Amino acid sequence: MPGLVADIGAVSGRDAAWFASLGHEVLAVEPSAAMREHGRRLHDDARVRWFADSLPSLTATLRLGLTAELVHLGAVWQHIAPTDRSRAFRKLVGLLRSGGVLVVTLRHGPDDGRGMHPVSLDEIERLAGEHGLAVVRVQRSPDAMGRPEVSWTNVALRLPDDGTGSLPLLRHLVLADQKSSTYKLGLLRALCRIADGSAGLAQEVDDKHVALPLGMVALTWLRLYLPLAVANLPQAPGNRRGAEGLGFAGPGFQAVAAGAATSPDLRVGARFGSEAGHAVHAALREAADLIAKMPATYLTYPGGGRVLPVERGRARAPAGEIVLDAACLRSFGSMLVPRDLWQAMQRYAVWVEPAQVAEWMRLIRGYAERQGRPLDEGRLAAAINWSDPDRDVSLSRAIALRRIEEGESVRCVWTGTRLGPGTLDIDHCLPWSAWPCGDLWNLMPAHRRVNQHEKRDRLPSSEALRRAGDSIVAWWTSAYHLPGDPVLSRRFSEESRASLPGLSRLDTMPGHNEVLAAVALQRLRLRRDQGVPEWP
Repeated sequence: MPGLVADIGAVSGRDAAWFASLGHEVLAVEPSAAMREHGRRLHDDARVRWFADSLPSLTATLRLGLTAELVHLGAVWQHIAPTDRSRAFRKLVGLLRSGGVLVVTLRHGPDDGRGMHPVSLDEIERLAGEHGLAVVRVQRSPDAMGRPEVSWTNVALRLPDDGTGSLPLLRHLVLADQKSSTYKLGLLRALCRIADGSAGLAQEVDDKHVALPLGMVALTWLRLYLPLAVANLPQAPGNRRGAEGLGFAGPGFQAVAAGAATSPDLRVGARFGSEAGHAVHAALREAADLIAKMPATYLTYPGGGRVLPVERGRARAPAGEIVLDAACLRSFGSMLVPRDLWQAMQRYAVWVEPAQVAEWMRLIRGYAERQGRPLDEGRLAAAINWSDPDRDVSLSRAIALRRIEEGESVRCVWTGTRLGPGTLDIDHCLPWSAWPCGDLWNLMPAHRRVNQHEKRDRLPSSEALRRAGDSIVAWWTSAYHLPGDPVLSRRFSEESRASLPGLSRLDTMPGHNEVLAAVALQRLRLRRDQGVPEWP
């Protein structure tokens, strides 16, 4: 059955192309830019996605949040220094899905001048035991080129569990950890939401941690708690009315909850005038203070020690307009998340979050019962439900219609058909039903027949996305990067850096081809993690 193959050290892509010919999606990881370009020319296949990275860190690859049925390491292990091999092996295991297979090809023989180190089956078996993998097959073979001094050993190893080791920790934090309020659940759920929808903001710290902007955690926290406070649902034993008694509900939160911030759009890239912006900024600061002092301090491992250390920043509200961009959100500080825990949240958020919600509702019911308050179950369910942004395509549609009225050509990105007012639809490239994302990069013109009757709620296949690539880039350029209008251009860039993998690490704003490559990786993640069907 076709799956995802991660070919580490793909060189010119011979093995990657073979895997693709069997129907697999392939992530071809190769550090050499010349080899990547040669591989693209040599094997022109939409199922092969080239990516720049290398062992022993695989930092950029692991950031994608993808997991593979097969991780292939062909004739690479001998180039890894023995002191780096334990780390490299751990990173390879981190790419495997539950039940996935790691295949390592060992080269035995003298150095050919490219910096080789001795290898052995014993070493691979020892590392497999340390990381919970089972050796399922060993195959020895002579050199295909007939060199008598060279021989090969192919080793297949299977991962029997989730590959991160963090699901038991998540279960402990959600269900077993003592709670005097809902704050710990609020923080864990905020992290799951970020892992699912804004993982692009995570930054590498070291092999064991990623860093999230504390302002992003606070922003997600506000989106979780605002409807609960407005619905008068208790979040702690002493929280009897609205936000009264909540440690983060200062003047900023009160102003936002009361509507003084003029219906704030709490999302990355949102812009606010002075009055509304200062209310939102104050609410973020209040939430960040409480998160650092309370749940981030008291969420601990079963044996002790903080799970989520926080480094505070000195966020000062600007005098005028405020934009909730990455720089603003990072100014509040950062939260360090164990890499294994982060990977588990990325992969399993869709299954972990319901457990968090169920436990949160149980606590609210308990607080209400002890306070002698009746509880409206319908109101509780509505308030605790994550509020996705409105499915709003009006801006993109207005831009497309204006271009049509001005006599410019607007075409369906999928078919190339010229569109008119009666045939224009705005399609979510990655479907809303699978991943509610109304970012500008995800909105593109499509023929009404294609959008409503053919593609519908399906992902574009890798080949469909490749065919449409030039049309998508042309739409982004003409619609969102207009001369004299830097606001749309900045919003496009900030949204793509926050929600798409691999872009936040760039020193400059991402180019359109970089965004398109990130869209392809996010498409692959949705296909692998949620099984979203493909079109055509």
